Amino acid sequence: MDRSINFRGIAGSAGNIMQGMGKFVFGNEGLESKEDSYVERYLDRISNGTIPDDRRSAMIELQSLVAERRSAQMSFGAMGFPILLNVLKEDREDVELVRGALETFVSALTPIETSQGLKTEVQPASVNSDLLSREMENISLLLSLLSEEDFYVRYYTIQLLTALLTNSLKRLQEAILLIPRGITVLMDMLMDREVIRNEALLLLTYLTRDAEEIQKIVVFEGVFEKIFSIIREEGYSDGGVVVQDCLELLNNLIRHSSSNQMLLKETIGFDPLISVLKIRRGSAFNFTQQKTVNLLGALNTVELLLTGGPSGESGKDANKNANQAALAQKNILDHLLLLGVESQWAPVALRCMALRCIGNLVLRNPQNLDSLAKKQVGEEPHVQPALNAILSIILRTSIAQEFVAADYVFKCFCEKNPNGQALLASTIAPHPNQGDMHGAADDMPFGSLLLQALVSSDVNGDMEACCRASSVLSHIIKDNLQSKDRVLQIQLETPTPSLGRTEPLLHRIVTCLSIAASDGENDQSSQPEESYIQPVILRLLIVWLVDCSNAVNCLLESAVHLNYIIELASSKRYTACVRGLAAVVLGACILYNASREKGRDAFAVADAISQKIGLTTYFLRFDELRKSLAHPSSEQQLRKELSRSSANSMSDFQEIEEDETNKDDQHPVLSEIFDSQFVNFLSKLEVDIRENIMDIFSRTKTATAVLPAELEQKNGEVDGEYIKRLKSFVEKQCNEMQELLARNAMLAEELVRTGGGNTADTSQKPSSGRDRVQIEALRQELEGAKRQIEALKTEKSQIEAEANNQRHLAVKVESDLKSLSDAYNSLEQANYRLDAEVKTLRQGGSVPYPDVEAIKAQAKEEAEKDSEAELNDLLVCLGQEQSKVEKLSARLAELGEDVDTLLQGIGDDTAIPDDDDEDEDEDDE
Repeated sequence: MDRSINFRGIAGSAGNIMQGMGKFVFGNEGLESKEDSYVERYLDRISNGTIPDDRRSAMIELQSLVAERRSAQMSFGAMGFPILLNVLKEDREDVELVRGALETFVSALTPIETSQGLKTEVQPASVNSDLLSREMENISLLLSLLSEEDFYVRYYTIQLLTALLTNSLKRLQEAILLIPRGITVLMDMLMDREVIRNEALLLLTYLTRDAEEIQKIVVFEGVFEKIFSIIREEGYSDGGVVVQDCLELLNNLIRHSSSNQMLLKETIGFDPLISVLKIRRGSAFNFTQQKTVNLLGALNTVELLLTGGPSGESGKDANKNANQAALAQKNILDHLLLLGVESQWAPVALRCMALRCIGNLVLRNPQNLDSLAKKQVGEEPHVQPALNAILSIILRTSIAQEFVAADYVFKCFCEKNPNGQALLASTIAPHPNQGDMHGAADDMPFGSLLLQALVSSDVNGDMEACCRASSVLSHIIKDNLQSKDRVLQIQLETPTPSLGRTEPLLHRIVTCLSIAASDGENDQSSQPEESYIQPVILRLLIVWLVDCSNAVNCLLESAVHLNYIIELASSKRYTACVRGLAAVVLGACILYNASREKGRDAFAVADAISQKIGLTTYFLRFDELRKSLAHPSSEQQLRKELSRSSANSMSDFQEIEEDETNKDDQHPVLSEIFDSQFVNFLSKLEVDIRENIMDIFSRTKTATAVLPAELEQKNGEVDGEYIKRLKSFVEKQCNEMQELLARNAMLAEELVRTGGGNTADTSQKPSSGRDRVQIEALRQELEGAKRQIEALKTEKSQIEAEANNQRHLAVKVESDLKSLSDAYNSLEQANYRLDAEVKTLRQGGSVPYPDVEAIKAQAKEEAEKDSEAELNDLLVCLGQEQSKVEKLSARLAELGEDVDTLLQGIGDDTAIPDDDDEDEDEDDE
C-alpha cells in the first residue's frame, strides 16, 4: 500500500533528524527512551492500519502520549508530521480520525513545563511550530478545514492556528496574507458558535499585531461592527475575557493607523465605546479584576484616539483634534471624572489611566479646556470644582503614580493656555484659615489650597505636599511672564510673625528646599536616589527664573540663597540629579540677570561659581544631569499593550510600581515628571548658559574703560589733577586687563580639561585637547605682547611730544596716540601761560615766590636723563617683543590659525603693565 511505502521512507530519514534533535535538546539518554518506540509504533498503526477503529485508537494513544511527554513531542515532530498531514488531506471523511490528528498537533505545539528542565533548553513545542509553519501548503490546508461542518474540527483547527501564532507569528502572518481569502475565512469564524468565535477572536488578536496589511483587510471586512456587537452581547465592561480580547483587537487596529481611527469614528461612532466606560455612582466593591481589565482596555482605546496616531504621520494633529471634539460631544469628560476623580474606591490603575485621558482630552483644545475649568464634581451638598478635586488628589494621595497622573492633568491644562494659567495664578493668595491644616480645605479657593501646601513645611514639616504643590505651580507659571510676576509679588509672614516682617514666596520655596535637604541628611535610612522632593522643587526654581529677571533679582537679594544653591551644586552628598539641577539654577541666575548692582550681577554669580565650584566641576554637573535623566520615554511605558499576559499585573498597580522602582535607582516619579520635553528644554538652556559664561569671561566688567571722555581735560581742571586722573584711569585699565587675562587663562585651562563639557571627547582625542591648550596659550601670549608693544609706543610718543611740541604724528598705525599728543600740546601751552602769569605776579607783588624757572630747569634736566635711559630700555623691550610676536605668528601659522584675524582689534585699548609685572601676577595666580 501507499501508506506503507510513505512511512518506510519517513522512518528511514526520520532517524537522523530525531537523533540530532534529541542530542541537542535532551542528550543521548532520550534516544533509547520508550516514548520514541511508542511514537513510532502508533504512527505505524495510523499509517499502515486497515481497521478504522484501530487507527483511531492509535491516534488517541498518540495524542495522550504527546500531551504528557516532551520527548514524545520531539519524536512526533521528527516522524509524525507528514503522516498526520496526510490524514488531514486524504481521510477527511473519517471525522473522528481528523479530530484526533488536529488534537495531536495541538498537543505537540503546546509547551510542557517540567520542574527539572533548564530555562535555556529548546522547547519541543517551539521546534514543532517552526517545522509546521515552514510550508505555506500546511497553513492553507488548515484554513481549508475551517469550512468543515464538524464543530470540533473547526475548533481544534482554530486552536492549532493560535498555537502556531504564539511561536511563529511573522511567518504565519506572511503565509495567511498570501493565501486567497485567508483573512476572510478567519473573519467568518466570528459569526460561528460562541466557543469558536472566542477562539477566532483570540486568533485575530495575535494576527493583527504590528501587521498593517492584515489590519487593513480586517477593517475592510467590517470588524468594528462585529467587535462592538460581541461586546454588547457580553455585557460591556461587566463581560468576561471575551470583552478584553475584543478591546485588545480594537486597539491593535487603531494604535498605528490614523485612517482606521477615522473609519471607526465615521462608521459606528464612539457611542459604543462610551457605553463600555459607563459605571454607576457609588458602585463600590463592584470592580472585579476582569471588569478592571476591561475598563483599562477601553481607556487605552480612548488614549490612542486622543493621540491621533503614531508620531510623524501626516494628519495626526488634525485627527487628534477631531477625536477630541467628537469624544467631548459624547460627554466623555463626565465619565472620566467619575472614574478618575470621584471614584476613589476604584482600583488605582483605573484612576490613573482615567486622569491621563483627561489630560489628553484637554491638551491644546480651547473648548475642552474651558469645559474642564467650569466642571463641578461630587454630589450635593459636597460639590467642588474639578480642578480643586484633582489638586486635592495630588496633595493627599499616598500613591506616587496617582500623583504623577493627576499632575499630568495640570501639565496638559496649562500647556499653551496663558488664560488658564493667569486664571489659576490669580487665585493664589493666603487664606484666612491658612494655618489650619485640618480645616475645611474643600471650601478653599484653588490658589489658597495650593499656597497652603507650599508653606506646609513650616506648619507640620509636610515636605511631600510642598513638593507636589511646587510641581503644580511650575505648570502654572511656565512660559508665562505675567503669572511669574504675579506669583512673585505674593508676600508671606515669616515663620516668626511676632517680628512683623514678610518675605516673598520665592524665598520661602528656597527655604523649603533647604529643609528637604536637611531632612534627607538626617534620615539615614532613606536612600537619596529614591527621593524626588528636591529635584521637583529645583525644577520650579528653573521654570520660574527662565526669562524672568525680576525672579532672578529676588532670589539674589540674599547672599544666603546663592551660597546654598552653590552648595547643592558642589556637594557630593546630593544626587547627580540634584547637583545638575542646582547648576542649571545658577546658570539661569547668570543668563537672565539684568541687575547692575555690585554683588548681585551676572559677573558676581560667575565669579562665585568659578571660586567655589570651579568651571571644570560646574560644567561636569550638566553631563551628570544628562546621564541621570536618560530614561525611556514615559509615553512608551504608558502605551504598553494590554494583553492577557499583562492584564493581571496592569490591574494590580502596586506590583508595577514596585517593579519600576527596583529596575532603576532613579525614583519612578522623576522618570514621569522629567519627561522628554523638559529634558530637551534643559539641553537648550545648557547651551545658552555655556555661551553666556564664555562671554562673561572674555570681556571686562565695565564699559567705562573705552569711553573717550575719560581722556579729555575738564573745564577748569588743574593740570596736576588731570594728570593724576589720567594715571588713575590707566591703572584701572591695567588692573581690569590683568583680571581679564587671568580669567581667560583659567577659563581656557578648565574648559580644555573638560573638553568643552564633554569628558568623552577628551579621552578619545587627547591630541586635539593639547592643541587647544597650545593655541590658547599662544593666543594669550600674543595678545599680551601686542598690548605691551602698544604701551611702549604710547610712552615713547609722550616723551617725544614733551621734547618737540610742534611735532605731529605722521604714521597712520599710531593714529590712536593722536589724542594723547594733542592733550600734551594743550598742557604745554597752558604751562607757558601760567609761567607768564607767574612772572607778572612776581613783578607786581611783594610776596616771595619760589624760583619756578630753576625748579623747572632742574626737573627738566632730571626728566631728560630719565627719559633718555627709559627710552633706550623701551626700545630694547620693543625689539624683544617684536621678536616674540614674529615667533608666535609663525607658530600660529603652523597650527593653521589666521594670524591677521587674531591680531585684528587687539591692543586698541590702553596699555597693560610690563613683562615683569605680568609674569609676577601669573606666578601668583
